[in-house]
Amino acid sequence: MAESGRRPARAEGRSLDRRILALAVPALGALIAEPLFLIVDSALVGHLGVTPLAGLGIASAILQTIVGLMVFLAYSTTPAVARRLGAGDAMGAVSVGIDGVWLALAIGAVLGIAGWLGTPALVGAFGAAPAVADAAGTYLAIAMAGLPAMLVVFAATGLLRGIQDTVTPLWIAGVGFAVNAGLNWLFVYPFGWGIAGSALGTVVAQWGMVLAYGIVVGRIAARHSASIRPRRDGLRGSARAGGWLLVRTLSLRIALLATVAVATALGPHELAGYQVVFTIFSAAAFALDALAIAAQALVGRGLGAGDAEEVRHVLWRVLAWGAVFGVAVGAVIGALSGVIGLGFTGDSELARLMQPALIVLAVAQPVAGVVFVLDGVLIGAGDARYLAITGAINLAVFLPLLIAVDLIGPVGAEGLAWLAAAFFGGYLLARMTTLGLRIRGSAWMVSGESDAR
Repeated sequence: MAESGRRPARAEGRSLDRRILALAVPALGALIAEPLFLIVDSALVGHLGVTPLAGLGIASAILQTIVGLMVFLAYSTTPAVARRLGAGDAMGAVSVGIDGVWLALAIGAVLGIAGWLGTPALVGAFGAAPAVADAAGTYLAIAMAGLPAMLVVFAATGLLRGIQDTVTPLWIAGVGFAVNAGLNWLFVYPFGWGIAGSALGTVVAQWGMVLAYGIVVGRIAARHSASIRPRRDGLRGSARAGGWLLVRTLSLRIALLATVAVATALGPHELAGYQVVFTIFSAAAFALDALAIAAQALVGRGLGAGDAEEVRHVLWRVLAWGAVFGVAVGAVIGALSGVIGLGFTGDSELARLMQPALIVLAVAQPVAGVVFVLDGVLIGAGDARYLAITGAINLAVFLPLLIAVDLIGPVGAEGLAWLAAAFFGGYLLARMTTLGLRIRGSAWMVSGESDAR
């Protein structure tokens, strides 16, 4: 009898694993497609010369900062849609997702116009040489026309994730990447438009993705008799949840920028080494983000259905996946820590400088796996206010560690290792602690069609 009792539990676990992977694997593909837009731009513009490439670097830094702060448009839409879907209100689920899309369009329009008007000031803040600033200004001014499209894609992706569809965003992102690559090559070289052609090709591809999402979302709305018009209450609700997530994301951005500032103060070699280490961390984060997206969709749907047991089950399964993946990736990074630097720079001295920091990163990967997944679980639960408040707390814990590294001023491999320990150790551990304390209780598990917080 005991053996027969265990089999259904194992079967249920395998079934949930398949559901998690069915959401996470396509989401990973879509996440990888997003930075490929920038890679294509960099590769094509790079052949135009150092000045255009340097200008692209400045423009990209500005765009990535703006877009990075706006990721809440996807993260607030997914759980809101999933909750209503879990409660059996498919029409309401689609409607609240469409409200999120309208909010994204409005925010994107405002930011796009403001960014276009403020392009000279934004580029000028970097203090670049006149030729570089001119290239950056050309690219950024054109790219601002695509900013509303980028934000609409965020929200529409959140809608589809909420209805448990991560395959369609993968297809749209893949086709968008291919179109972007083709148009950029055409505009940059045969048409001879240079860096302006690269920006224009990306803008056209982004609005093409919006068109594709419009067709998909329109069909979904028709299928469920949902209105495509914006609703005042829906816009207000999306803005409220998104506001808390914006604060949470802002705290993450401050932590990242502060770390770069300290790396810069340590010296150019340490800064170069940190860039490589953080690039490896960012690459590993894609898979963890995919697991977090699966958690958002499944937790939101489970809470909407009032199934606390299912939500707990999802929590422990995605935690297991996150920890296992963290151990596996950490082992790979640790094993390759001596050659990663050579692969990126070809400089053996710089490779030796960054190896201790890479080992710190490798050891921290299981913690990163848990942190990313817990973050996704609480976003899926709509616990945005808690995430915002604890984001500030985590920052308060982390900044003194950074200040200590800056004041002590260690150099070389030791300095980079201590900087890595502050971020990948101190900051991630602070996040794991605050997130872990929350999920131990049940306050985050608010059931029902809408979040009462």
